[in-house]
Amino acid sequence: MMRTSDLIASAARALRSNPMRSALTALGVIIGVASVVAMVALGSGAQAQVERSIASLGSNLLIVVPGAQRGGGGVRGQAGAGGGWDALTMDDAEAIAAQVEGVAVVAPSQRARTQVIANGLNWNPEVNGVTPAFLLARDWEIAQGRMFDETEERQARRVVVLGQTVATELFPNVDPIGQSVRMSGGTYEVIGVLEAKGQTGFQDQDDVVLAPLTTVKRRIAGRRGRGNSVSQISVKAQSEDLLTSVQEDVETLLRQRHRTREGEDDFMVQNLSSISEAMAQTTGVFTALLAGIGGVSLLVGGIGIMNIMLVSVTERTREIGLRKALGARRSDILHQFGLEAVTLSVAGGIIGLIIGVGGAWLMTSLFNLPLVLSPLHAALAIGFSGAVGVLFGAYPAWRAAQLDPIEALRRE
Repeated sequence: MMRTSDLIASAARALRSNPMRSALTALGVIIGVASVVAMVALGSGAQAQVERSIASLGSNLLIVVPGAQRGGGGVRGQAGAGGGWDALTMDDAEAIAAQVEGVAVVAPSQRARTQVIANGLNWNPEVNGVTPAFLLARDWEIAQGRMFDETEERQARRVVVLGQTVATELFPNVDPIGQSVRMSGGTYEVIGVLEAKGQTGFQDQDDVVLAPLTTVKRRIAGRRGRGNSVSQISVKAQSEDLLTSVQEDVETLLRQRHRTREGEDDFMVQNLSSISEAMAQTTGVFTALLAGIGGVSLLVGGIGIMNIMLVSVTERTREIGLRKALGARRSDILHQFGLEAVTLSVAGGIIGLIIGVGGAWLMTSLFNLPLVLSPLHAALAIGFSGAVGVLFGAYPAWRAAQLDPIEALRRE
């Protein structure tokens, strides 16, 4: 009976005797494990980026926006006819705040886009007319200066708060607080700078100027800012558990106010948590697909191991016969060749893991994604490579164990 240490030493000697063949045999496993690790890390990074982007918009948040009303036959109504950009009003926002339970903050806003000129430079950011509650709804902080208050908003003061991108572009070497910017023919004082939020998809959240809602409606938004209409309403629920019920209550209330039925709404309520879950599922499927492609490479590597091990059994037939003649049992031969296959596969898995981590770092850097590497995924990659060695090394090891010692010793 051969000891386990003897079996391991014998398997190691057999692999070292043909280093080039051993390396080429493990190459398939190396490529398979590297591709699985890199693809899973890329997919996980994309999912983390999506979740981070959605979370940066605000927690427990619903966004109500106008939606074109559908008439008979599914034809969309024209703007201004109850189904366009003027479908939402300040009265809707006040009704939501007063009548819907579980609401923490309601913040109506009016969007506009205009050229901003300052310090001899110009920029074209999105200008948002908001109330002071907007920062609470969006979980946004002030990095410098202050936010305008309710009095300034009510009096339509000419004050603005800049996003980080706008502040950097217009005041690269100057403290923006107290400086002036020109928009739509008027001069506005910079009283604050927002904390950086980063990208959301293809949109830079920091490329924004916040001004009092009344100021934007009267002086900047033009025709779209007239009257009582608003571009959107941000509704922050008191907790995530209440988000679904708040959404249902908001939809019911607005249908009553707008005299519409379900399916004919002239508004849309976007639940950011639902969007995040849907996108997470999508990126999860994408990650599984990429891992499956890498898994195919790993299986091809396993077939290569089986092929080379069968060749090795044929080449070492006389050696197998000699071992059996000296007292080695079938189980000893089975374990020896099985260990060779598993060693090849696990060694390839370790090298592939190192290459995969490097590839994941490179790809996430190129695509500006967070690097997400799970120890569980690394352990699974090594474990799966070992399983490939066991699975595809089993048949060659069995063939070696079944050889008749007398016939084996006759083989040249």
